[in-house]
Formats: sequence, C-alpha cells, structure tokens
Amino acid sequence: MEAILFDWDGTLVDSLGAFHRANAIVMEAFGLSFDLQSYRRHYTPDWREMYRRLGIPSDRLDEANGLWEATFGDDGDAVIAFPGVVYALERLRDAGATLGIVTAGLREVVEPQLARTGLGPLLPIRVFGDDLPVHKPDPEPLRRALQLAGAGHRAETSIYVGDAPTDMQMAVAVGARPVGIESAVGHPDDLRAAGAVELAPSVSAWVERHLAAGGGEAAGTGHAEDVGQSDSPGQATR
Repeated sequence: MEAILFDWDGTLVDSLGAFHRANAIVMEAFGLSFDLQSYRRHYTPDWREMYRRLGIPSDRLDEANGLWEATFGDDGDAVIAFPGVVYALERLRDAGATLGIVTAGLREVVEPQLARTGLGPLLPIRVFGDDLPVHKPDPEPLRRALQLAGAGHRAETSIYVGDAPTDMQMAVAVGARPVGIESAVGHPDDLRAAGAVELAPSVSAWVERHLAAGGGEAAGTGHAEDVGQSDSPGQATR
C-alpha cells in the first residue's frame, strides 16, 4: 500500500508572507539582519536552534518566541493552500493512496489551517512538531506517521514530499522516497544533495507526473528528476 506524506508550510500551503513578516519583526526587535539568504542558510525545523543560529541569545529565546506568536497570530489567516493542491490530493486519495502530513508546525497552529484551507479531510495522518521531542531530520516523526497509517504501509513503498533539505534527509533515514519541492528554503541543488530523487516546482506538478507514471509504480531509486520550472517559492515553518 502506498502512503504519501507531506510537509506542510512551503509544500502544501503558502505561508511565505505570514512567516517572513513574523520572523523579520523578531529579528528587527533584536537588532539582527534578516533576509532570504540568511533564512535559507540558517533554517532548521527546530525554531530554537534556528534562532540561535540567527544570533538570538539562548536566554532570550522564549521572549523571541512570544513576539513571533503575537505577530504571526495577526497574519495566520493569510496562510492558503497553493493553487491546485486540493484537487491534487483528491486525485491521490481517489487513486487509493493514504495521505498525511509530517510537519514541524505546532498542532494548535496547523490544525486551524487544515480546517480553513479545506485540506483537513484529505490528510487523516498527522504528526505535528510538538508530538515528539525530536524534529526533522530525525526520522522519528516520519516513522510515527507510518505507524499511524497502519499495517501494510512500509517505508520502502512510501513517499515523503517536502520543500527543505531536512525533509529529504528524514525521508532518506527512514527509507522512504524523497520528493523535493523547490521553495525559499529548498534550492534544487540543496534538495538533491540532501537525497531528493525527484524535484518539482509544486505539489500539483509532481502529482500530475506521479499519477501519469502509474502512481506507486513510479516509486524507486535513482537520480533527481526535474518537473517543470519553479514558480513563486513557499516557505517552511519559521
């Protein structure tokens, strides 16, 4: 049985504006520079580690997080599904795939977004950033998702789709097929280096090719394959 699991921010939903604004305000409050290049260079799903890398003192991380939450709370409704994602997931579901998300986002943040975007009913398997004490690229979140998917779902017949190198590294560690979506934190070269065996500019573009190739029959190993050209990049958590 085929399980297809996704990252959330920057992969299924466009959170670029809301996340960038919140992070920029935090960095400005601490007198630190912040731009796309520094974000990509220091990004990790563990927001505490990322803020340390960006220069926030360890004893002020909770203060920074409080400011981020207050700022993001003003923009949370701006998070929307990327064009074509709902239809793409409906096609995968109708083809018999088990679908879900493995995200670094907190449950209290992401669950309302699942409802607002209409993606919730299509993604019954869910592992959030506060479900486990470890984060991507640690393999445990993806292993937990496969356990939730139930008997018959094995890593080697599963796919993980994400937009960051840590997504690819997690999939490789578990033995699932890593599919990279180009984004603000996912340059094609970095995704390939992290283990991506396929690249696409969007989930919709990847699903189109995956189903055309026969769904699960398309899974396997090999060099990264590009699908189309990149459009506006998404952004991962924080």
